[in-house]
Amino acid sequence: MASVPNHSEPVDRLSTGTTQLVEVHFEDLDPTGMLHNSRYLLMLERAVTAFWLSQGWHYDPARSAFADSVQVVRSQTITYHQPIVEPGRYAVRFWVDRVGNSSYTYGYRILSPEHSSLHAEGSRVQVNLDSATLTPKPLSEALRKIATQLTDDGADQSAAAS
Repeated sequence: MASVPNHSEPVDRLSTGTTQLVEVHFEDLDPTGMLHNSRYLLMLERAVTAFWLSQGWHYDPARSAFADSVQVVRSQTITYHQPIVEPGRYAVRFWVDRVGNSSYTYGYRILSPEHSSLHAEGSRVQVNLDSATLTPKPLSEALRKIATQLTDDGADQSAAAS
């Protein structure tokens, strides 16, 4: 599993990665009034997508600032800590643990809006694919540069930290 930043450090003061605020809607809750387990990964997806869109990536390769337009998830892990039980905005903090030749590994935390409660955490491996062959393709230098900014050695890219 991805390394998780030091738990003794206040969650809202972590300097690794970025934080995006993601909305939980009433219809995301299950019949017991808790956020359905599948929605946590959707929150991560929305946060990661918002970040990369803000960096110039686009679904349409003709409109993207990156040659790396086909990205797929190879694996994901998640550990649930405290259920989300009401609609509202929640903080999704993610960082990059490792940048490889054709892939990178995110670590992430889903936090309460004030960053005082940890709802879930995990990791995600994302692979860059060649759009013609759908086989792994080396990451472009442009994508690698931004992914590296989300590592321990990179700069803080917090877009919505509060």
